[in-house]
Amino acid sequence: MPKMKTNRGAAKRFKTTGSGKFARSKAYGNHILTKKSTKRKRNLRKSGLVHETNHKQIARLIPYR
Repeated sequence: MPKMKTNRGAAKRFKTTGSGKFARSKAYGNHILTKKSTKRKRNLRKSGLVHETNHKQIARLIPYR
């Protein structure tokens, strides 16, 4: 059986944590920042975690993580 290909777009967007969960960056932090509050922009800089219901989908996109 041939090797599986990693989805390169997903590999750039998700990182695996030490416990096997997936870290992601938050959306809405790139443009039209003037109307967003400083607190909101600061919280968008932090990373979030992918919900457990989506773990199987992400694991299929990034098989060799």
